[in-house]
Amino acid sequence: MATDYDAPRRDKEEPTGGTDSIEALAKGRSDQSGAVDVDEAEVAENFELPGADLGDEELSVKVLPMQNDEFRCSSCFLVHHRSQYAKEKNGQPICKDCA
Repeated sequence: MATDYDAPRRDKEEPTGGTDSIEALAKGRSDQSGAVDVDEAEVAENFELPGADLGDEELSVKVLPMQNDEFRCSSCFLVHHRSQYAKEKNGQPICKDCA
């Protein structure tokens, strides 16, 4: 038997046998409004598309130079703490993630 998960749930069985009249069902259905007032243009302004032109944006991140206890992985080119050092390959440091 198929179950309608959108139908209202009832905790107890009604004394009339649990059947509703067609008029009551039609009235309940007409009271529900499926329309939602959404301004599509306003919603679309908040989305950033991949590859969007961000030329006029400024970064507000302070960039620090590489510290004495850090190294740059020659595979992923990320700066890691010396605890992430795994090995050297062709004289270049490799991090644990890339090893």
